[in-house]
Amino acid sequence: MDNQNTATDTTLDVDVVIIGAGASGLTAATRLRKTGHSVAVLEARERVGGRLWTETIEGALLELGGQWVSPDQSALIETVEELGLETYSRYREGDSVYVDAAGALTRFTGELFPVEAATQREMERLIELLDGLTAEIGATEPWAHEKAVELDRISWSEWLTQQTDDVEARDNIALFIAEAMLTKPSHSFSALQAILMAASAGSFSHLVDADYILDKRVAGGLQQVPIRLAEALGDAVHLGAPVRRLAWSDEGVTAHADGITVTARRAVVAVPPNLYSRISFEPPLPRRQQQMHQHLSLGLVIKVHAVYETPFWREAGLSGTAFSPYQLVHEAYDNTNHGDPRGTLVGFVSDEKADAMFALPAEERKRRILESLAAYYGPQALEPVVYYESDWASEEWTRGAYAASFDLGGLSRYGADQRTPVGPIFWSCSDLAAEGYQHVDGAIRIGRVTADEIAATLA
Repeated sequence: MDNQNTATDTTLDVDVVIIGAGASGLTAATRLRKTGHSVAVLEARERVGGRLWTETIEGALLELGGQWVSPDQSALIETVEELGLETYSRYREGDSVYVDAAGALTRFTGELFPVEAATQREMERLIELLDGLTAEIGATEPWAHEKAVELDRISWSEWLTQQTDDVEARDNIALFIAEAMLTKPSHSFSALQAILMAASAGSFSHLVDADYILDKRVAGGLQQVPIRLAEALGDAVHLGAPVRRLAWSDEGVTAHADGITVTARRAVVAVPPNLYSRISFEPPLPRRQQQMHQHLSLGLVIKVHAVYETPFWREAGLSGTAFSPYQLVHEAYDNTNHGDPRGTLVGFVSDEKADAMFALPAEERKRRILESLAAYYGPQALEPVVYYESDWASEEWTRGAYAASFDLGGLSRYGADQRTPVGPIFWSCSDLAAEGYQHVDGAIRIGRVTADEIAATLA
């Protein structure tokens, strides 16, 4: 990254200015440059990657943000291969564990949790129902389906309540969307938003199958993708340059960032929608966008990294995969780095449970979270040699995780206009993707599409 600029008092004139050096913005910049257009990428942080971030904490390499690659993520897989990056499989040998509402632990193999036979039948029925709905409604234009308004006016939790009286079946099915993906309480978003989440991954069954959705990792961390894209772009990437003001007209834009001003024919805003308001648009955005952006928000999750001298759970015949909608840590996995003799567990605390944890002093929060890990793995989980909490909600240029979703009624009302350009301004981020929504794969897909749309207007 030595060949990149740290923003100084500079004035540039390019074809396209890209705001945000995450995977989507860098993909768009790379593709535009290949079509012969000049670009400048303005990034508020002193690093590239956005919600991808790999750091060494107390000697342990930790992926603080996104990290997994699943088989259906073809755009990400293509990019990883093009960049010459290596992948390795997540450890999954041995039994998974499930903790029920009474606190009883059961070891199991396969996709479905070990529950009573009647509850298992209900879960299977619900998964089949949801697979049918996701196939019917799809990820591309869910708002256009005849059932869209109906499904968007009912919460995910209420929809599940209407489908079954089996509380444990409801709790477990809700988990795969609410805590595990949108990181919001299941009463706060719609059934349509849940179906989009599943459709974006190919099916609801894919979300249930941890071995599918969390298949591989990139050696050295997934942030290697934006790092290498940025390296190839060289001094077109400007760090420490938050865009404060974006003046626009039919003729083009002028982006005013800290230490740098860029005039361009087109702009790509490649940051999550909750950050759009950090930019002062002149003239203001149209009414439709002003309203729409207020109905999109990020969720809340604590990503917990616990590193141990050895992956002790493997000796007990455990894969490291653990689930429970009743535990503070609703899911956890073996996250040991390739070739590392130490063992790493990663766990997640979402939405209102995260609220409760952040209300506690740091040491008390750590104790409670480790006790939850110990409920899955035993007392050895209480004593990590490295412990770290990824808190994206406190990151100035993110403010939540994993991605933005609509409130009740928002997707059917505004979904069709999420990516509608405003004059010369285009929008590109994983939060707006269809396939690969809220994943790096979606960021890359939408970066490619946005670049092609802009190139067509500049031809």
